[in-house]
Amino acid sequence: MTEETIDIPGDAPTEALPLQAAELIADEARRAPDKPGVYRMYGEDGACLYVGKAKSLKKRIVQYAQGRFHTQRIGLMVSLTRAMELVVTASETEALLLESNFIKKLKPRFNVLLRDDKSFAELMIRRDHRAPQVRKHRGAHTIPGDYFGPFASTWAVNHTLNTLQKAFLLRSCSDSVYETRTRPCMLHQIKRCSAPCTGLISLEDYGDLVTEAEQFLRGKSRAVIGRLSQEMQAASDDLDFETAARVRDRIRALSAIAMESSINADGVAEADVFALHAEGGQACVQVFFYRAGQNWGGRAYFPRVDRSDSDPEILAAFLGQFYEDKPVPRLILSNVRPHELELLEAAFSMKAEHRVEIARPLRGGKAGLVDHALTNAREALGRKLAENSAQGKILDEVCEAFGLDARPERIEVYDNAHIQGTNAVGGMVVAGPEGFRKNQYRKFNIRGEDLTPGDDYGMMREVMRRRFGKLVKDEEAGEAVERPDLLLIDGGAGQLAEVLAVMADLGVDDIAVVGVAKGPDRDAGLEKFFMPGKAPFMLPLKSPALYYLQRLRDEAHRFANGAHAKRRSMDIKKNPLDEIEGVGPGRKKALLHAFGSAKGVSRASVPDLVKVDGVSQALAERIHGFFHKS
Repeated sequence: MTEETIDIPGDAPTEALPLQAAELIADEARRAPDKPGVYRMYGEDGACLYVGKAKSLKKRIVQYAQGRFHTQRIGLMVSLTRAMELVVTASETEALLLESNFIKKLKPRFNVLLRDDKSFAELMIRRDHRAPQVRKHRGAHTIPGDYFGPFASTWAVNHTLNTLQKAFLLRSCSDSVYETRTRPCMLHQIKRCSAPCTGLISLEDYGDLVTEAEQFLRGKSRAVIGRLSQEMQAASDDLDFETAARVRDRIRALSAIAMESSINADGVAEADVFALHAEGGQACVQVFFYRAGQNWGGRAYFPRVDRSDSDPEILAAFLGQFYEDKPVPRLILSNVRPHELELLEAAFSMKAEHRVEIARPLRGGKAGLVDHALTNAREALGRKLAENSAQGKILDEVCEAFGLDARPERIEVYDNAHIQGTNAVGGMVVAGPEGFRKNQYRKFNIRGEDLTPGDDYGMMREVMRRRFGKLVKDEEAGEAVERPDLLLIDGGAGQLAEVLAVMADLGVDDIAVVGVAKGPDRDAGLEKFFMPGKAPFMLPLKSPALYYLQRLRDEAHRFANGAHAKRRSMDIKKNPLDEIEGVGPGRKKALLHAFGSAKGVSRASVPDLVKVDGVSQALAERIHGFFHKS
C-alpha cells in the first residue's frame, strides 16, 4: 500500500509530503494558538521525532504546512510525522527551558542530542549537624549545607577532598560512626581529622576550621593562608614548635592545591568554558569548570548532530540540555556565539535566579581559556573519529563472522556471578559503534525462589525473561525502546538453548544470539562460538573481531563480578537488628547508641532494653528473644 502525496511549495527543494502528513500539519496549523510554546512531533510507531519551541506556535506550524523546511532533514522529519502535541507557555524563555527538558527526556531522533550526560560530583559541607561534615555529593541539593562544584572527574573531587582533610582537619565520617566513637579513629592519627567526635577539639574551634574551609573553597585562599601564617609565627614565637609544625603542614597542603589548580585569567572567579569543534558530520564540545579562581577539571562531549546543523545551533541546543539539571554559573565563555544568545541568557538567568552572561572573548586571559578548550576539543574529536573508523571495520568483521544482515548498532552481553549460588547477580553491558554505553548497563539481582543454588541455566532464564519481558511490554505500550541487534551470552550450547527458549516464548525471534564459551583451561583466543543451526566454530587467533569480542565478554564478566561483590559486601555488613520486626532506623540508632553495637544489644537484658527511648516492654522481649532463640 502506498501513500498519496501532495505538492506543497517551499523555499528549499524537498520531496512532496505524504498526504497523511500534509493534512495533519495543515490541521494543526489551523488550530494552533498564536502564543509561545513547545511542540512535539511523533512518528507512526509513537516515537518522538522532534521537539521544538516557538515564539508563536501557529506561525511555526504554518511554516511546516507551507513546505518551508530549510533542509532535507526537516522535510523528512515532517513527512514522517503522524501526531503532534502542543504545550503553551507564558513566554519564549519558559518554552526554551521546557524544550530542553523534553529533549533530554524523550531523546528525539531529529534533535541535536546531548549523549552520555551524567551528574557531576560536588563537595558539600553539611550544616545539619553540630560538627559539619565534608563529603562528596551527587544529585539534588536536598541536604542543608554549602555546595561547591561541579568537579569534572571523580579524581578531581577526591583530590580536593583529601587536601581539605589535610588542611582543615574536617570529619568525613557518617553521623552514626561519629555518635558511637569513644576514641579517635585512624584519620586523626594520620593528621587528617581534628576528632570533634571525642572532644579533642571544641565545637567552637571546629566551627572556625569549617569557616576557613568554606572561605578557601570560595576563592579566599590568600586570606586563609595569611591567617595560618600568622598563627604559625605566633606559635613559633611562643616556642610551641609542635603546633607551628602542624600549622605549617596545613599551609603546605593549601599552597599545593592552590598552585595545581590556579589559572592565569584576570577577573575569572566563576565560569564554565565551552569550545565546539565540528568535523566530518560529528562534533565535540569541551567544557572546563572554573570556580574560585581554580580549574576544577573538564570533560569532552560528543553530541548527536546532523551535517546540516550550524555551529551556533549545535552549541545553543547543547547548552540548553547541559544546564537542564545543573546549576548555571554567572559567566559562560565559548568560542561560538550560540543561536538566540539573548534568549539563552534570559532563560538561564530565570533558572539560576541571578544574571547569567554568555560571552565569546576575542582577546586577553578569557580568550586564552577558550583557546585552550578549543585545542582539547579538536584533539578529542580527532581521536574519536580515528576510533570510530577502526571500530566500524571491526563491527563489519563481527557482522561477517556471525552472518548478520547489517553492522550491529547495539550489542548486549550477559554474564552471571555468584559463589555457590549465594548473592547471585546477572549483568548486562551494552556496546555499539561508539564503544561501551555504560549509562545503559544493568544488573539483575537473581531472586527466583525455585532456583537450585548455582543453577546457571536458571539464572540466565530469569535474566532473559526479565529483560525481554519488559522490552515486549514497553513495545506493546507504544514506548520507544532500543532493540539489540546482537546478544552475546557467556556460555556454550546449554546457555544458548535456554536463551533461545525464553526468546521464543516471548515472541522475540528477530535478534541474533551467540554463545561464547571459554577455551580449554579458560585460555583467551581459543573461545568457541555457538549459534543456532550452526556447528561450533572459532575465529582466527589474530582476528581483530576476536579481540573485540573478548573485550566485550571481559567487560560483562567485570561488571557482573563487581555487582556480585557489592551485593555480598552489603550482605556481610547487614546488621542483625534490621531483621527484627518493629526496629526501624530510629530505634536501631537508639539501641546502638545505648549499647555500642549489635553484639552489645544481644547481651542486654529485657529491663536494660526497656530503658532505651522508644523500646516498649513487648519490643524489648522480642529483641531479647531474637538473640536468645535457643
